[in-house]
Amino acid sequence: MKHKNGLPGRIRRFGFIGLFLLTGSVFGWPQAADAPPLQPSDAMTSAVRELQEEVRELRTAVVELRSEAGQYRAETEQLRRELQAAHAPGTPPEPSADTTMSAVPNPPAAPLEDRVASLEESTQLLNSKVDDQYQTKIEAASKYRIRLSGIMLFNLFANRGNIDNQDFPTWAIPSFTGRTSQTLGASLRQSEIGLEVFGPRLAGAKTTGDLQADFSGGFADTPDGVNFGLVRLRIATLRMDWSNTSLVAGQDNAFVSPLSPTSFASLAVPAFGYAGNLWGWIPQVRVEHRIDLSNGQKILLQGGILDNVTGELPAASFQRSTQAGENSGQPAYAARVAWTRNLFGMPLTFGAAGYYSRQTWVFNNHVDGWAGMTDWSIPLARRITLTGEFYRGRAVGALGGGVGRSVLFTGDPNPYAHLQPLNSVGGWSQIKVRATSKLEFNGAFGVDNPFAGDVRGYPISPGYFPAALLQNRSALANVIYRPRSDLLFSGEYRHLRTFDLDAGSPTAEQVNLMMGILF
Repeated sequence: MKHKNGLPGRIRRFGFIGLFLLTGSVFGWPQAADAPPLQPSDAMTSAVRELQEEVRELRTAVVELRSEAGQYRAETEQLRRELQAAHAPGTPPEPSADTTMSAVPNPPAAPLEDRVASLEESTQLLNSKVDDQYQTKIEAASKYRIRLSGIMLFNLFANRGNIDNQDFPTWAIPSFTGRTSQTLGASLRQSEIGLEVFGPRLAGAKTTGDLQADFSGGFADTPDGVNFGLVRLRIATLRMDWSNTSLVAGQDNAFVSPLSPTSFASLAVPAFGYAGNLWGWIPQVRVEHRIDLSNGQKILLQGGILDNVTGELPAASFQRSTQAGENSGQPAYAARVAWTRNLFGMPLTFGAAGYYSRQTWVFNNHVDGWAGMTDWSIPLARRITLTGEFYRGRAVGALGGGVGRSVLFTGDPNPYAHLQPLNSVGGWSQIKVRATSKLEFNGAFGVDNPFAGDVRGYPISPGYFPAALLQNRSALANVIYRPRSDLLFSGEYRHLRTFDLDAGSPTAEQVNLMMGILF
């Protein structure tokens, strides 16, 4: 009987004991007069059945033990048949070549108690592995698996200048007192929790679900509420994946702008959001199709519809009111095509995308919002990569374009107020240097530039950002160290400069130190 490579030690010991017993029966090794016949005892049979039951449980929880469990069951059954055949009256088995080679002259007979003790030891070891798996398993109401993931992130930050948000700023605020603000603080509200659900196969497609949330949804109205971040839904998607085609429905990032600068200082809002990086967690339905070409080249086609949001603030805290895009009765439409091939062992990718949004503002003011985008990821060397995006658009405040504004008004919305769709252009680019497998450096710059002619004379904004912003710039440099795949340390310096129609170009700076544990 041959033993397969990679079997655990407990199986090899069990197999060798069986070989010794079988060889002793063939060559007539002496046994104690009062020794019982070498048949599997009830204890051994019960233990084997228990092991088989445990292996069946492990099939769904311990993928890496599947092959070992199969080998174990097969060899156990084979050993049982050989032991029974060895002691069947008048039918002594022929010794195989492997058995003959494994025989050792005059080995001592293994007592039954030792064999049972060895089997019990193996059972205890397997039980401990089962217990370890159940300690980390998430039990679902259905039979399908659920996987928990996320990051626990600690940010220690120091700011110089006036900014809109202390822990992850997006723009610099003018100081009308002439004093420069200096602040120091810490936060964990950018920590994230995710659940991945693995569903059944349907029509030949693998079904999965993904849910992600963080704690950046605002603050509790209580003393020190800045440390009690409210839970916020980021992503909740359902997927059906065939070999080359996928159907995705749910709330996800705007797929026409798939990239973001690498930064753990800004997870609640992607780095350079409102500074050239278009983004948005928007309900959508899209179809993706992948085409494999020759020489390792691939083409990705994406198209879909999105909830037609416009960047407006909610009218109420609990009741949902329609926004200008939803008032049009149409969704937003988007499409993207990307070409990819390998270069220096990394993907070289160029993408182009388009976005259209029909909007109906107050008093039947119709606006056609649109944007054209391009994105790239270019390996310059084996450890150096250049990534970035560029866009030109109109009324795309829902994606952060125009510094988060789609339109401006000459006054409070009324039948006589004039509305101006905001044209803008922007983008960002990043250079990444992977010094080692654990250490990387990133430097990036981004800018969003609304057209000055569209801003002047329109002092009212329906969104979060003031109407007078002419341009928003941001630059960063960071280092990320990962001593292990589930542990990271990072430090980042960020500089912000925002051009204001009435207050010049205030600047701000942030230094951020981070520690994160991924799970």
